[in-house]
Order: sequence, then C-alpha cells, then structure tokens
Amino acid sequence: QGQLVESGGGLVQPGGSLRLSCVASGRNFSGGIMVWYRQAPGKRRELIAAIDSAGTASLESSVEGRFTLSRVNAKDTVTMFLDMTNLKPDDTAVYYCHTNCLVRDYWGQGTQVTVSS
Repeated sequence: QGQLVESGGGLVQPGGSLRLSCVASGRNFSGGIMVWYRQAPGKRRELIAAIDSAGTASLESSVEGRFTLSRVNAKDTVTMFLDMTNLKPDDTAVYYCHTNCLVRDYWGQGTQVTVSS
C-alpha cells in the first residue's frame, strides 16, 4: 500500500522561499514520473512541475526560473523536492504531489503555501 506525504508548506512574505518535500513510500515508485500540482482558492488544480526517474525536470512557465525540482531515489522511498524562491501572492495554493504506479494514481494530502505580507 503506497502513500505520498507532503511537507514544508507555510506562510511566507512575497519574495521569500520555501522547500516542499514529497516522500513516496510503500511501493516501488523509483521508476515513475512524479508531479507537483497546486490548487488556488476557486481555481482548478494545475500541474506545475514534473520529474522523471532520471531526474529530468520540466516546469510550467509561470514558475520556471523561480522553482527548482529534484528527487532522490532510495531503496524504499522516493523523495521529491520543490525549491521555491521569489514567491509571489499568486503562488498561494495547496500543493499536491502525484505519481502513478501500476496504473494506480497516488496523491498526497496536500500542503498549504500562503504568500502574503
């Protein structure tokens, strides 16, 4: 039974930084693409960043240059990091990590990021 657990969210002032983590465990997630989504109040959930098993990352244009994506594949877990800098109020959202393993979708519970002065 696999699970994804996010952490690292919080309240930060505009221009500040945060590091989000997503730990995937319970199944062999090392070969899969891992993805960050976010959902702002009143808006649809949107994909913002993805990283494959080799560590090749792609980011949506609104966060490229400010966010960096990385992952560490260990024996029993995969940890994905989203390093966010120069945060803006528009980055306020619940951030979710997602992956797929053996045609089953896995989602974390989400972590709230609030950018406000």
